[in-house]
This record gives sequence, C-alpha cells and structure tokens, in this order.
Amino acid sequence: MENRTKSFIYAAIIGLIIVAIFLGFLSSMANPISWILIAVLVMIPILYKKKSNPKQVEWREEYSVGIAHIDDDHKKLISLLNNFSIAYDYAMSESFEKEALNELISYTKYHFEREEKMMEDNDYPDVIAHKAQHKVMIGQVEKFVQLYNDKGHDALDEIASFLSDWLINHINGTDKQYSEHLHNKGIY
Repeated sequence: MENRTKSFIYAAIIGLIIVAIFLGFLSSMANPISWILIAVLVMIPILYKKKSNPKQVEWREEYSVGIAHIDDDHKKLISLLNNFSIAYDYAMSESFEKEALNELISYTKYHFEREEKMMEDNDYPDVIAHKAQHKVMIGQVEKFVQLYNDKGHDALDEIASFLSDWLINHINGTDKQYSEHLHNKGIY
C-alpha cells in the first residue's frame, strides 16, 4: 500500500476517534470509553512514526573511517539519501523527486572527487581500483536516472535501495581500507 494511502487511512482513523471521544463526552465526562480513546489517540502518532521510516539510514560510529571531513561527507550523503527516500516514500512532486535525486548525485560526485584527490595526494596504493569502483557506481546511477526519466516515480524504489546498499557497503568495505594508510600520513 502506498504511503499516501496509509497516511490518509491514519488521518481518517484519527478523525473518527476524535468524533467518538466528543460523542462520548456529550453523555458524560466520566465515560471510560472516551478516556480509552484518548489513550489510543495519543499512541497513534507513536506507532505511525515507528512504521513510517523503515528505509531511513542512520549514521553509526561503526561507519567512521576515522577521517573527519570524509566522515562528514558520508553523513551528508546519508542525509541526502534519506531525503531522496522520503521523496519516494511520500510520492512528492516530480520536481521534488528530481531535485532530491540530482542533489544526491551531485554531492556523491563531489565527494568522490575529494576522496580520490586525497588518496592521490597521499600515494594510496589502491587508488586506481577505488576510482574504478566510483566510476562503476556513477555509471549505474546514470542508468537509474535514465530509468527514472523513462518510468518516473516507479523507478525510485530501485534507485533508493541500490544507493543505500552501495553506500553502506562501500563505506564499511573499500573506504575503510584507506584509513590506516592515511592515518600513517597524519590525516585524521
């Protein structure tokens, strides 16, 4: 079920509960059903929040590569990825979806260039393989952009899943491999 439909159903349920509370209090302020419904009403946003953000990625310290500006880039990428997922989950307007996707792609390219320059400047021995991974990822993203241009909103779920998996796996795998080399060069 689409998130917009779920949100509408939640809103309808909340509206019905409010009407039931009001009608219950018309008969008596001591009506226990009205008070139970108030407790249910308070719980609905809590339950909704727990169920509404399953695709959100949260930064964890275990993702840290131990280099402050790279960790900051990764945090920003996760934030942009979450914005993109929200655009998809809530079927925002096409312009908002495109803006979120373009901002994510643009910052990813910026981050890759910055990371690659840092590795080159510090003679990281595996820089060529690392750059190749970046190039493959950007190529895949460009294919997804074309898919989005062809299919529209329906293509976004696949894009969001790919980007989430790729980013976390890349940070925890390839990016952590250069940490020790760069730490030995005095970069933190």
